[in-house]
Amino acid sequence: MLPLPRLHAIKWLTLLAAMAAFCTPLAYAASQPDADQKGPVFLNEPINRIDFSNSTGAEIECKASGNPMPEIIWIRSDGTAVGDVPGLRQISSDGKLVFPPFRAEDYRQEVHAQVYACLARNQFGTIISRDVHVRAVVPQSHTVNVMDEAVLRGNSAILKCHIPSFVADFISVASWVEDEEREIFTTNDGIGHFDSDGKYLVLPSGELHIREVGPEDGYKSYQCRTKHRLTGETRLSATKGRLVITEPLGSVPPKILDINDKFLLMQVKLGHSFSMQCPCQGFPVPIVRWYKFIEGTTRKQAVILNERVKQVSGTLIIKDAVVEDSGKYLCVVNNSVGGESVETVLTVTAPLSAKIDPPTQTVDFGRPAVFTCQYSGNPIKTISWIKDGKSIGHSDQVLRIESVKKEDKGMYQCFVRNDQESAEASAELKLGGRFDPPVIRQAFQEETMEPGPSVFLKCVAGGNPTPEISWELDGKKIANIDRYQVGQYVTVNGDVVSYLNITSVHANDGGLYKCIAKSKVGVAEHSAKLNVYGLPYIRQMEKKAIVAGETLIVTCPVAGYPIDSIVWERDNRALPINRKQKVFPNGTLIIENVERNSDQATYTCVAKNVEGYSARGSLEVQVMVPPQVLPFSFGEDTADMGEIASANCVVPKGDLPLKIRWSLNSAPIVNGENGFTVLRLNKRTSSLNIDSLTAIHRGTYKCIATNEAGTSEYVAELQVNVPPRWILEPTDKAFAQGSDAKVECKADGFPKPQVTWKKAVGDSPGEYKDLKKNDNIRVEEGTLHIDNIQKTNEGYYLCEAINGIGSGLSAVIMISVQAPPEFTEKLRNQTARRGEPAVLQCEAKGEKPIGILWNMNNVRLDPKNDNRYTIREEILSTGVMSSLSIKRTERSDSALFTCLATNAFGSDDASINMIIQEVPEMPYALKVLDKSGRSVQLSWAQPYDGNSPLIRYIIEFKRSRASWDEVDRVMVPGHTTEAQVQKLSPATTYNIRIVAENAIGTSQSSEAVTIITAEEAPSGKPQNIKVEPVNQTTLRVTWKPPARSEWNGEILGYYVGYKLSNTNSSYVFETVNFLTEEGKEHSLELNNLRVYTQYSVVIQAFNKIGAGPLSDEEKQFTAEGTPSQPPSDTACTTLTSQTIRVSWVSPPLESANGVIKTYKVVYAPSDEWYDDTKRHYKKTASSDTVLHGLKKFTNYTMQVLATTAGGDGVRSAPIHCQTEPDVPEAPTDVKALVKGQAAILVSWRPPAQPNGIIQQYTVYSKVEGAEGEPKSQKIPHYQMSYEATELEKNKPYEFWVTASTNIGEGQPSKSIVAMPSDQVPAKIASFDDTFTATFKEDAKMPCLAVGAPQPEITWKIKGVEFTGNDRMRVLPDGSLLIKSVNRQDAGEYSCHAENSIAKDSITHKLIVLAPPQSPQVSLSATTTDSLTVKLKPHEGDTAPLHGYTLHYKPEFGEWETAEVSVDAQKYTIENLLCGSRYQVYATGFNNIGAGEASDILNTRTKGYKPKLPEKQRFIEVSSNSVSLHFKAWKDGGCPMSHFVVENKKRDQTEWNQISNNVKPDNNYVVLDLEPATWYNLRITAHNSAGFTVAEYDFATLTVTGGTVAPLDDGHGTGNLNTRIRLPAWMPEWLDLNFMVPLIATVIVVAVGILVVCVALSRRRADDLRGGQKDVYYDVVYNQTMGPGATLDKRRPDLRDELGYIAPPNRKLPPVPGSNYNTCDRIKRARGIRSNHSTWDPRRTNLYEELKTPPVPLHGNHYGPEDVQCHYRHPGMEDEICPYATFHLLGFREEMDPTKAMNFQTFPHQNGHAPGPGHAGTMGPPGHPGHVHSRSGSQSMPRANRYARKNSQGGQSSIYTPAPEYDDPANCAEEDQYRRYTRVNSQGGSLYSGPGPEYDDPANCAPEEDQYGSQYGGPYGTPYDHYGSRGSMGRRSVGSARNPGNGSPEPPPPPPRNHDMSNSSFNDSKESNEISEAECDRDHGPRGNYGAVKRSPLQKDQRTTEEMRKLIESRRPLNEAGPKQLQQQSGAGFTAYDTMAV
Repeated sequence: MLPLPRLHAIKWLTLLAAMAAFCTPLAYAASQPDADQKGPVFLNEPINRIDFSNSTGAEIECKASGNPMPEIIWIRSDGTAVGDVPGLRQISSDGKLVFPPFRAEDYRQEVHAQVYACLARNQFGTIISRDVHVRAVVPQSHTVNVMDEAVLRGNSAILKCHIPSFVADFISVASWVEDEEREIFTTNDGIGHFDSDGKYLVLPSGELHIREVGPEDGYKSYQCRTKHRLTGETRLSATKGRLVITEPLGSVPPKILDINDKFLLMQVKLGHSFSMQCPCQGFPVPIVRWYKFIEGTTRKQAVILNERVKQVSGTLIIKDAVVEDSGKYLCVVNNSVGGESVETVLTVTAPLSAKIDPPTQTVDFGRPAVFTCQYSGNPIKTISWIKDGKSIGHSDQVLRIESVKKEDKGMYQCFVRNDQESAEASAELKLGGRFDPPVIRQAFQEETMEPGPSVFLKCVAGGNPTPEISWELDGKKIANIDRYQVGQYVTVNGDVVSYLNITSVHANDGGLYKCIAKSKVGVAEHSAKLNVYGLPYIRQMEKKAIVAGETLIVTCPVAGYPIDSIVWERDNRALPINRKQKVFPNGTLIIENVERNSDQATYTCVAKNVEGYSARGSLEVQVMVPPQVLPFSFGEDTADMGEIASANCVVPKGDLPLKIRWSLNSAPIVNGENGFTVLRLNKRTSSLNIDSLTAIHRGTYKCIATNEAGTSEYVAELQVNVPPRWILEPTDKAFAQGSDAKVECKADGFPKPQVTWKKAVGDSPGEYKDLKKNDNIRVEEGTLHIDNIQKTNEGYYLCEAINGIGSGLSAVIMISVQAPPEFTEKLRNQTARRGEPAVLQCEAKGEKPIGILWNMNNVRLDPKNDNRYTIREEILSTGVMSSLSIKRTERSDSALFTCLATNAFGSDDASINMIIQEVPEMPYALKVLDKSGRSVQLSWAQPYDGNSPLIRYIIEFKRSRASWDEVDRVMVPGHTTEAQVQKLSPATTYNIRIVAENAIGTSQSSEAVTIITAEEAPSGKPQNIKVEPVNQTTLRVTWKPPARSEWNGEILGYYVGYKLSNTNSSYVFETVNFLTEEGKEHSLELNNLRVYTQYSVVIQAFNKIGAGPLSDEEKQFTAEGTPSQPPSDTACTTLTSQTIRVSWVSPPLESANGVIKTYKVVYAPSDEWYDDTKRHYKKTASSDTVLHGLKKFTNYTMQVLATTAGGDGVRSAPIHCQTEPDVPEAPTDVKALVKGQAAILVSWRPPAQPNGIIQQYTVYSKVEGAEGEPKSQKIPHYQMSYEATELEKNKPYEFWVTASTNIGEGQPSKSIVAMPSDQVPAKIASFDDTFTATFKEDAKMPCLAVGAPQPEITWKIKGVEFTGNDRMRVLPDGSLLIKSVNRQDAGEYSCHAENSIAKDSITHKLIVLAPPQSPQVSLSATTTDSLTVKLKPHEGDTAPLHGYTLHYKPEFGEWETAEVSVDAQKYTIENLLCGSRYQVYATGFNNIGAGEASDILNTRTKGYKPKLPEKQRFIEVSSNSVSLHFKAWKDGGCPMSHFVVENKKRDQTEWNQISNNVKPDNNYVVLDLEPATWYNLRITAHNSAGFTVAEYDFATLTVTGGTVAPLDDGHGTGNLNTRIRLPAWMPEWLDLNFMVPLIATVIVVAVGILVVCVALSRRRADDLRGGQKDVYYDVVYNQTMGPGATLDKRRPDLRDELGYIAPPNRKLPPVPGSNYNTCDRIKRARGIRSNHSTWDPRRTNLYEELKTPPVPLHGNHYGPEDVQCHYRHPGMEDEICPYATFHLLGFREEMDPTKAMNFQTFPHQNGHAPGPGHAGTMGPPGHPGHVHSRSGSQSMPRANRYARKNSQGGQSSIYTPAPEYDDPANCAEEDQYRRYTRVNSQGGSLYSGPGPEYDDPANCAPEEDQYGSQYGGPYGTPYDHYGSRGSMGRRSVGSARNPGNGSPEPPPPPPRNHDMSNSSFNDSKESNEISEAECDRDHGPRGNYGAVKRSPLQKDQRTTEEMRKLIESRRPLNEAGPKQLQQQSGAGFTAYDTMAV
């Protein structure tokens, strides 16, 4: 589309440049112009718009006349001339603008889409044509479409032809095509007509209007045919539109389909036809009414329809539009359920035209000239005037030139414009008479002379009229005085000769002489200098007055010659002194833009000659300021008559005196005339007042202010409205029926009133409706005409005259019509129910009186004969109503009733056909013709219809158990007697009956029949199907049966099918039997599914007929995990005072453990973070979110966690952000206390929500009820009171307070009123408050009191009178100061103030915040993987507890913590290790900090190490293999992890590892065995609680399958152990079984003595918590305690820590000197007097033989033991062997194996087992299962220890006796758990005795020992209790490294990274370097360290002699208990228990 630029008046300003380029100088004629000479006038002016096709081109003609012939120039809108563009644009010789045809690619917008104008000029002036919008149209590809339109049935539809906007100006709709066959054309009249069937109408705007759309219209298609007005091309729309017909569901209120159609704007050209649409639809089909608003008002009147204006459905069509059609239209759409309206603003555009009156005028010089622009058209936007092509800035309709000057002659044009077009008119102004401006024909020249002689100067000038010549010297007029003489005369040819004669010229006569020739048509002048030799001289200069803003030009009047320099000075400063001043050498001074303040002064001119003589002259410059009138108005609204009006004319600027005048419509206003009052308020203000406005006061008012400097004026409009007045008011009229009625109604007013007539609704005036336009009623110029008036026209009529001013005029008249009686309804039917009353009414209209008679079947009806009938008459305003009442109708009343009416003008009758009706009788003979599972066919006989046609039958049916109140119904037409009832349920019993219905009602029900439908397969799907993950491999499917109605029989069961989602595989179905229990939910668990995999599940029910439909596929994933890592990079940003943005990065994908669905942001104010109930949660799927609704200026704590379907993940670390501050809330409370007769003390409490840092408070006060601003006083933020003084006595004052932050001032508090008084009762200004003090800090509670006399202040603490002490005292201001607050200070404090007048009191509450004291922790329950503890706060805590931190650790693990809510009384620690020892303690925390730790709770989870199986169930022997059935093992409650299998021949000493990772569920076969050979088999079974070692003897079968005889070991016992024979040269006493214990004992005794000495010398007792990290706790050492010594078993300082924890993947160091790692050693347990048989000190694999000990063999050595215990003492079954030496590797790889420490056990005292206080045994430095490497140490809370360290860096051992303790919670049948603590200092180790006693009643076994042991490590980590009866285990076994031993090296281990798939069945699968965690956790014991419980047999009570014999036997003692002894007897295998070291 091309833009439509508007041509503003200013656009021609640049025209002058264009004209100058083409013009030659014009000479004015010196003679009278000829009569036929004139300026240019357009003969053929171009039109506004030129559209042409590029294929045709265009020529634009412009012709003008004038004398001489004007020149034609084409210009652009900016005034620049248009030139030729080759091939595209050229200007022909005759002035045409030519656009030749061009190619589309040559289109140029600046040529082909431009606004041009034609300019015509000659010597008398210039004119410019209207704007010419040129637009070339290039063919563009476009598509016309018809869209589908949705329409409700019965409404009208409008189909639109959618034409692209870029071609819409050139394309119009020519016709419409229906179904490609029928064509519907537009019509020439513009309105259009309906086609033959009245269905279609093509609207003037091209739309297709379709009336009363029905269903059949939805099958038709419509296309529109368009035509291009430039090229003539026609085309059909590319798409076909259809009607989408919607069947209304119930009533639909009218709706506008497009909200943009609610308000419409339309423009229509004058004379064109158009349509206004009302795009509403509804049902029932709405009624559309059109209204037009009366211009300038909000009132509307109905659009009058006639031949020109028609309404089709809802569309208003207007033919031949006129300007008066413009306005705002309202379309009102209504139906029975609602209404809607559409506003349309219509503008009818009329072509613009203009004419100037007069077109030519000749005006004499100085006379006024007036041009009036007369224009027409619509709309008119602007009016502008130009002269000779240049804008003169005038925009009024009238152009007035007050005094014509020569330059005013020329061509004047008036332009009128709107957005679309423009028009112009021109006129010429000529000057009258002969006008020749003056011309100097001869003049004097410059002359230099000596003083003395006379001078003669001459000037000759000509002109018409004859000019007058005057003379000036240096700008001052010369008069005939003294030596100066002036004379002049006129020559024959009319020239004027003037001369100046100067007698005896002086030097002072020199200067600039000027002659001026002047007439009324012009001025001419000549000047030249006269130089007279002499000294400088300056003539006197008169005072110079100049108007501010103008330019001052003055020349210094210098005489004398020669002059060297002329300068100007001001205040002795040479000019110029600023940019406005310019000084020229000739003495001229110019000052631009003169201002009074800066330029009004005295200026001095100084003239000098070369000799230095000078002259000075002064000039006083006075700056005058012209007046300036301020704008004024009479108000924006139009005034009404009778109102007052006033305006003030204020002249703020301008020199006095000022003259202020008023004018109305250019006529002066005289004070006192025509209601005007003009008052001069002051020197600068004049007021104009009009007391009562009338029509004469309407117009343009002008205020003119004048002073010496100039004139200023301002113009304002005053509009006066005149309400309507009656010219002819209508009165009541009466007319005979059938005559023509005429009623006049006339009124006048301004604007001219619009007269309308309306008719009253009903018979009384009040509500009126518009008169319907029809043939016999019309309104012409206010007169109402009713042709052929009828009775229907009778009534009240309203005549209204409205012009929008006031309420308008109205008159109500009654038009009466005299008429005979008339019945509106001649015949009607009336029905009545039999037995009910009925009323028949006849209403006769006409002139009263009217008599009415009744007939029944043409027989006069007399009520006297039958009392059932009653006749009544009622007189109405329009006639008479007669009513015939029947009390009780009978069938005989069915008859024809007639009423006859008669009056003086005639008679009339009317008939009523009475029908008596009743309900039908009931149907009968109801039979069942056929039935199936879901339908039944019925028949019946038709009953009597009750004199009313049967409308329908109603078949009612129900289930047999339901009541008839719950029936279903089938409606059957009344003419049929058969029907089928469908939608029944199979296998269901139904009762069926039938009812007949007519218009009166329904009959009684027929007798019911009973049927049973047939069975079908279930038709319903199972309901409420839920698939939920149970775990990672199981889904639980639950469902409920289908609806009972869909069973179609009895359901027998369900088929549940499942498959992998998104695969094409078939469902796998499982059958589930039906549950007969009502409402019971069915369920099925699908097992062995894939982990986190989506499965699809379907279910179908089945009965004996078959299966029902499959349910909808339910998809579900098996369980997800929860994210194990929190979101990272959590950050928060404060946005506002109530919003914070939180962002984060998703957790690593590998830690998500599922699909992250959402993120949760947990947030709360930081000070409430501890309270879970106050935390808020926000879910979001994005990686950031904005938290809204936060508290202002509050620090918030936030955590973010990721959520999967498995649940919430780990929370991120808390982050903190503070919201922005805001204005505070109001102070929460205010007090105003009287302090005296002039003073009031105001106190207040801070705001509850300060929303920032309070900067100050503002106290406002004012006298109650007083107006005006209150006083305010700003108070510092720390001050909470203010004393208002200088108040008036007995006058109430109102006070309120606000608080302010740096954001601003907050809300005011409540107002409080107080009155100063002499009586000042005691009052306390402070408020009840709660104070929170921190422990050990000072607290101050205020009590500010007032009163006269001064009140006495007393305090009560918790109700007790307070007396001062050192810590508490009352301050002078009444406050109570408490120093160093403690917990006991918490409570209530009350302050009492009392004087002789009154007393007052307040109560404070003090809360003391202290860190919590140690909470109470107790064990509640244990499982195999969890511990449940009870938490209880300390009873002495006063500060609110925020929560607990629960610390727990496994025996050889790291401390972990868990946050526990303060509300949680119990907490379960989950995911623990089975059968493991744990230590637990708790601390509380509040906002002060963390508190004291609780006592450590030592406990363990349930579960034990593996249990030994029976040999017969475990081992199955063949000739060359043995099968191991591992399922025979019992796991002890903790699942098995793996087995280690080793074997050897019986006579060998080295074990061969077969496999170290045999899974527990498998059978295992050991191959490659030799037949008939004895073997030893060693099995190590591992679970998380520990490991159990079992050793078996077996012999393979012979080749033939036979067994071999038992071996004899030489003692006849057949023992499995064969003692190794020593060489003959070695003495017998060198047997290692004897030597090793002896040497070990010696070493241990020596080490023990050394340790005791060192310990005694370096013992200390300070608190470990404050000590160094390598010395945390002291250990009590007591070497002298014997069996009888006692020890406090409950001392808390005996708690200790063990600090070594193995990392999960740390590798064990290899044994020095070999390629075996330590774990291999442990598994192989090799050792024949070989130091290569190295024991891992962290996992001492000690075995216990479980069979009856054999007779000892001399020289025999068992297994890997270097030392064996050969004796037992009572009570020492669990002790390690005395005198045994152990080789200890250090702490994993941290300790060099070459520096491993050897230590030796102590001997028993006196051969007896030591008591609880003995020095104890030594344990290894750590335990394998839970050991992690830690650098540094951890502290154990609240434990006082004694420690000692080896300052030399060596190893030192510290032994502490452990008191007895009681642990009934975890008394295991085989293991006793005790607490071991080891403290290492400087690399040393500490081994302690039994731990302290503790009480755990949860799991007590009655036979458990009450003694335990302690040992610890260097890293300070607490460990759980374990151990048994104060000993380290069954047996202590170890070896010292002996480099000199030459025993052979064991076979190499299997290679690393050995591929299992390539190994033989019995290949070892493990590397020789396995991780420490594998060794410890996978293969090692898991905390099952206790010994087998004491056997109740007598063997436990052995004497010393018996023990000696046992030692000699060198066989371990079996202590497994009687049951085990019986099982092991003769079993042939040896079992071992793990020793806890």
